[in-house]
Amino acid sequence: MRPSCRVVLAILTMAALAIDARPAGAQPKVAAEQTGPLEVVRASVSRVLTIVQTPHPVASGGSQRRAEIRRIAQGLFDFDEMARLTLARHWKDRSVTEREEFVRLFTDLLERSYLTTIENYAGETITFVGESVGDPYAQVRSRITTNRLLEIPIDYRLRKRDSRWVVYDVVLDGVSLVSNYRSQFNTIIRTSSFPDLMAKLRAKQIETHAIPRTSRGPREDPDRERGITGVGVVYQLYKK
Repeated sequence: MRPSCRVVLAILTMAALAIDARPAGAQPKVAAEQTGPLEVVRASVSRVLTIVQTPHPVASGGSQRRAEIRRIAQGLFDFDEMARLTLARHWKDRSVTEREEFVRLFTDLLERSYLTTIENYAGETITFVGESVGDPYAQVRSRITTNRLLEIPIDYRLRKRDSRWVVYDVVLDGVSLVSNYRSQFNTIIRTSSFPDLMAKLRAKQIETHAIPRTSRGPREDPDRERGITGVGVVYQLYKK
């Protein structure tokens, strides 16, 4: 399975228990509102779960299922944008070939981060708790509730691209994946070189970020408290 497929399967499986959850006090939405950010994420979760729960012919080797998941991935996550924002100002100096390889390696790194989180919290309750929308940005909020009643937030940051909502960042327990890796990558490039960063990515020597099972609890995230204003500010900062 390609990295982009596996990471999306991981992300959406992590939200499996949230499919039927609605924000507190929310009423069912009419069909015309189904393209809102929360519904976009919810619909993708439902589609992927339908795919993975449907038996597939052994002879196919799961190829058809992987292709279907890949189509959902391409519609929900903007992997190119996530990679570009993470590489920041160093992106413009890279060749097309370098950019393509970086996107592939970075997506693989995201995959490993999510898989670790899922393994740590398998079986816990995960719920969507709301959304903040302010065109062209949005934030979908969810949380893990452990069997010890510890609540850990997982937020999706989205932006409008060609009139569609796409995810450009995910915040795990108060830590933005884009910001976390952006800082790491910039340090490596400044103190060494871009080829050294690529070598570390190929060798899987970049530490993955995941929520550990021994998490001390949700961390403070000022962008979450500022709601949609914070998401817009953060995206503009990422672009610099």
